[in-house]
Amino acid sequence: MGLLAYLKTQFVVHLLIGFVFVVSGLVINFTQLCTLALWPINKQLYRRLNCRLAYSLWSQLVMLLEWWSCTECTLFTDQATVDHFGKEHVVIILNHNFEIDFLCGWTMCERFGVLGSSKVLAKKELLYVPLIGWTWYFLEIVFCKRKWEEDRDTVIEGLRRLADYPEYMWFLLYCEGTRFTETKHRVSMEVAASKGLPPLKHHLLPRTKGFTTAVQCLRGTVAAVYDVTLNFRGNKNPSLLGILYGKKYEADMCVRRFPVEEIPQDEKGAAQWLHRLYQEKDALQEMYKQKGVFPGEQIRPARRPWTLLNFLCWATVLLSPLLSFALGVFASGSPLLILTFLGFVGAASFGVRRLIGVTEIEKGSSYGNQEFKKKE
Repeated sequence: MGLLAYLKTQFVVHLLIGFVFVVSGLVINFTQLCTLALWPINKQLYRRLNCRLAYSLWSQLVMLLEWWSCTECTLFTDQATVDHFGKEHVVIILNHNFEIDFLCGWTMCERFGVLGSSKVLAKKELLYVPLIGWTWYFLEIVFCKRKWEEDRDTVIEGLRRLADYPEYMWFLLYCEGTRFTETKHRVSMEVAASKGLPPLKHHLLPRTKGFTTAVQCLRGTVAAVYDVTLNFRGNKNPSLLGILYGKKYEADMCVRRFPVEEIPQDEKGAAQWLHRLYQEKDALQEMYKQKGVFPGEQIRPARRPWTLLNFLCWATVLLSPLLSFALGVFASGSPLLILTFLGFVGAASFGVRRLIGVTEIEKGSSYGNQEFKKKE
């Protein structure tokens, strides 16, 4: 085991990485708070600044995937589709099977220059998660309770507000509403059978309200819908904790581009279009399970150095005073100071672990276990 590989497994190193992420995130959130003064004066300047502030935080997670774990991401698509990346507003539909599916999506956003301006339709609970939810708030992320009767007006208003967004944005939708588990899948397929819909083997039944509303509200702004089907080679089930330990994964993403003009304008037609799309996604996943590849040309966009440079800058600024302070505490010989410092380290460790826990499937919401049985 080389020195770098050894360091990737050490708790102290993980704690330092977490410290940089948390403290830089708090600095970024405070700066975002200060930029609110710009909103009534120059809304578009506010948005551009917050895109770059968000990039400085999210790119640290992308750095872990690209440079720390050296995970490889391969696209299965065609060059004509890739030529559109980063040059248009789009809605992205991504399957929700893995703990780091969002991180693979962010990696592609970063490589095509839209990480800071990426959007998502997120569950409202995430709004209260430090750093993540707070950053999303300043980015005008649309939050929902996943109860359409209560969400309708909020979602429509949030989507319409994005119609004049100045940076190209990729708006992510997890149409399944929650991460795939066997229990949720079983309940989901019971609902599909009751509605006369074909069963899905690798996905939950898509919830159509968010998709149809997003397309209706953003029609005229978004140029296309990108369907992204993600899987990992070797039947791996990666985790953010595995990434932190430097485990390398190989992610494959099948990307298909559908011009928004091809999607029916009425709600019923758009919902039927989405159901057909998920039947196609299911066939793609079955092909991957059987053959280990998706159809299409394999394209591997090069990683960019900016995520690594951004992290190194934050680490230099934040770790130097931390290490000096730690040395001073132990040099003082004061039991009270030393115990207080160790208590702070323990609390920081707990906080970082809690943030990682947000992504873990077994700690995900119970949404979907019973909610599928209610009328959408």
